[in-house]
Amino acid sequence: MKSEKPNHIDSSAAGKLIARRKRKLDADELISKICEGNTTALSRAITLVESTASTHQQIAQQVLEGCLPHANQSVRIGITGVPGVGKSTFIEALGNHVIKNGKKLAVLAIDPSSSVSHGSILGDKTRMEQLSKNANAFIRPSAAGDSLGGVARKTREAIMLCEAAGYDVIFIETVGVGQSETAVHAMTDFFLLLKLAGAGDELQGIKRGIMEMADCIVINKADGENVNAAKHAKNAFAKALHLYPRKASDWQPKTKLCSAINREGITEIWELIESYFEQVKTSGFFEENRENQNIYWLKSSIENALKDRFFNNPKIQEALSKQLNAINAGETTPFLAAQLLLDLNNTQK
Repeated sequence: MKSEKPNHIDSSAAGKLIARRKRKLDADELISKICEGNTTALSRAITLVESTASTHQQIAQQVLEGCLPHANQSVRIGITGVPGVGKSTFIEALGNHVIKNGKKLAVLAIDPSSSVSHGSILGDKTRMEQLSKNANAFIRPSAAGDSLGGVARKTREAIMLCEAAGYDVIFIETVGVGQSETAVHAMTDFFLLLKLAGAGDELQGIKRGIMEMADCIVINKADGENVNAAKHAKNAFAKALHLYPRKASDWQPKTKLCSAINREGITEIWELIESYFEQVKTSGFFEENRENQNIYWLKSSIENALKDRFFNNPKIQEALSKQLNAINAGETTPFLAAQLLLDLNNTQK
């Protein structure tokens, strides 16, 4: 009688082969549907990209590779401002205007995550009710998690997927707190800063250096009794912008007034954005900036991967705990402890 063992081996191998084929089929199906503009497939792909599960990451990489030839055809606009400045209302007003001009719009909204519960609000679709119902708009709120400044770690891949799905204008909304502006600036072509008149943060905004990144500063809520204060703020910011060195793009940042809730000033802001893209595409800066962004994100991805690999190493985790106790007991310094941990990591390679 033949042994059953080889059959078990064959069955296991066949099972693995079927699983691999299933993953491939799932990835191919997602790629095909994304390129057809299927929003359900796009949402699923972004979920896979954001997932930390290894099986999801394998499929996500296949989808990203398949979508890559269809990407990079959009304009990417970063929008930031402190909470309460009216980002969601502004994005809905500008977004509806963009769509009326024959564009397809994707909004990637980075929601703040609680450092205690790790929960997030994810309420942008409810705050952009009209825009979310538009067939030519795609709104994807993502939890910021513990990534730098509240920028979702996989936002750049989500941008690529949206581009493959045919969205030619992409808004990336930041939380508006911390250092998220720096990361969003490094993944967008145009950076818009929303401000309020009389909020007491004019000088603070200059000190933080956010203005240096801005291609346009919009004073929102310029309506009712706030109109005069908004005009004064606009003039103050316009003067401040001239204090900064000229941008590499050779673009002189502008200031604009806006009442997003009344849909006032929206047309002028979009015309300004279009004039910016006309200038930088003619000068060649647009492509140069994209190339610099690719370098930045390559290095950033390597740094993140190395950091994850380091801290997920069980021996490093054990040694780290001991070194923390030694630091608190005054037996070593953070610098010496760090060097010891790095040396330990190197010896395991």
